[in-house]
Amino acid sequence: MPDFSGLLQGPEWVVFFCCALLIGMSKTGLPNIGTLTVPVFALLFGAKNSTGVVLPMLCMADLLAVIYYRKKFHRELVFGPMPWALLGLMTALVLGHVVPESGFRVMMAGCILLGIGTMFASSRTEKLELLTTSRWFAPFIGLALGFSTMIGNAAGPILTVYLLAMRLPKFAFVATGAWFIMILNYLKIPLQLFVWDNITTAGFLLDLTALPFIVLGGFIGIQMVKVIPEQQFKRLMICLTVIATLILLI
Repeated sequence: MPDFSGLLQGPEWVVFFCCALLIGMSKTGLPNIGTLTVPVFALLFGAKNSTGVVLPMLCMADLLAVIYYRKKFHRELVFGPMPWALLGLMTALVLGHVVPESGFRVMMAGCILLGIGTMFASSRTEKLELLTTSRWFAPFIGLALGFSTMIGNAAGPILTVYLLAMRLPKFAFVATGAWFIMILNYLKIPLQLFVWDNITTAGFLLDLTALPFIVLGGFIGIQMVKVIPEQQFKRLMICLTVIATLILLI
């Protein structure tokens, strides 16, 4: 069982709190920006251990988002691919339990790159329509979402493709994504607590220190989603996520 007490030193606290801010922003209005924190947390705590540190923070931010967007989500889009997502989650649980740390880092980076590749594949409207008409679209999206969120809390890019394909209004887009990921994240708590054994009291107390920054990030995300053109921001996030993933692979 990892112990994170006293692990962060000096500037690392600044990095940690900045990541908490980004997590809050990603849940309430700026999808994919939270993916940038995945390799950063992996560098701070180790790839597998980082998922146990980050998960409670994500759950806090999820709760904030679904409270704010509680009436705007599309129920059928949340529960439609959920069975496939649960299958992907359980597959990742088994693999993550047996692979070494180095293999876990590769799988984590692979999940992020899979999401980026899916986003590039759907970058044009005609390609997006072709994807959604395929009978494999829902199973692929569900499996990829479940696997990537379990391995590296990195389901953001794939979830974005799914929601873009559904052509939702902006706030319904954010709300539906928040509800989908919240359900998966809360299901992951007992799995990581009792199977992976990487959620600890010390890690949770560390997460509580980040709560004010998560809330602040959530407020910023709500405000920014109203003014930032989504397409321009999406391109920027893809570029930054590629850079962050390459850092993780070094």
